[in-house]
Amino acid sequence: QVQVVESGGGLVQAGGSLSLSCAASGRTFSNYAMGWFRQAPGKEREFVGYISGSGASTLYPDSVKGRFTISRDNAKNTVYLQINSLKPEDTAIYYCAAECVKAEPVRCTYWGPGTQVTVSS
Repeated sequence: QVQVVESGGGLVQAGGSLSLSCAASGRTFSNYAMGWFRQAPGKEREFVGYISGSGASTLYPDSVKGRFTISRDNAKNTVYLQINSLKPEDTAIYYCAAECVKAEPVRCTYWGPGTQVTVSS
C-alpha cells in the first residue's frame, strides 16, 4: 500500500505560478513512478505529468507541455508539480498518484484526495 497526500493548492491570479507537492509513504519511494492528474468541473480527469522512480524520465501531454514541470525528491518522498503562466482553464482539482505505468493512457494505482487550484482572471 502507498499513501499519497497533496498540498499547495489555492487561489492564484492568471499569469502567476504555483507549486504543488505530494508526499508519499508506505513503500520505497524511488521504486515507483508518480503522476499528476486534474479534473475540472464537469470534465473527465486529465493526465498532466508523469515521472519515473529515478526522476530520469518525464512525460507530459501536449496541452501542458512547456508550462508544467514535474520533479521529485526521493530523499523527501515527495513529488512536485510546478505550474507557470496559469490560465483560468487550469482551474481544477489536482490529484497525485503513485505506482504509475507509462502507457497510453498513463495508469496509476494509488491516489491522493486532491488539492483545489483556482485561477482567477
